[in-house]
Amino acid sequence: MTQTISTQTFGEFAQEIPASEEYLTMNFSPSSAPRKRRWSNYGLSADFLGDYFAAFFPGDTVEDSPLNRRETVKAAVSYIANELLENAVKYSDEVAKRPISISLYLYEDKIIFQSINHTSPAIADKYCRFIQQVLTSDLDELYTQQLEQTALGSGESNMGLLTMMNDYAARFGWQFQTSDSIPDTVQVNVLVHLDI
Repeated sequence: MTQTISTQTFGEFAQEIPASEEYLTMNFSPSSAPRKRRWSNYGLSADFLGDYFAAFFPGDTVEDSPLNRRETVKAAVSYIANELLENAVKYSDEVAKRPISISLYLYEDKIIFQSINHTSPAIADKYCRFIQQVLTSDLDELYTQQLEQTALGSGESNMGLLTMMNDYAARFGWQFQTSDSIPDTVQVNVLVHLDI
């Protein structure tokens, strides 16, 4: 991405999220406390989201799983929310002084997650290149490659995103938009579709 490109979208991105009767949004200040001290708060927040949305589901059994439907939804929501929050925090530009937000929208057959953060053009460009690699690669091969890279301790693993796609069949949409009001800043808007 360059400064001249104001908007780029990838995957299943929708400008408007369909109306939902059940939704929840949490905002986090990117600069109110040291990042390391806040890190555990994001895991707690993701667990809260998992508990909150699991309450809408009965404890029906799930075929070939020791977990019931409520436990399955809780685990999936907690994992995906935690990964989205960690990525949003890790790659946020604190100079932008914009909150990190995560929203979940519940529908009859799926949950849509939306995370929004602001980052630098250089980090956004790197993220865009990785997304293009994901969208043009065989997911299984890329997953294995990244696992090997992680085992060797070389480079970034990006395993969180690949695990969400591989293990939870999550589908992604991304939008990168150059901020008009904050110089040298890009808004990163990530949508995750999880069928339930």
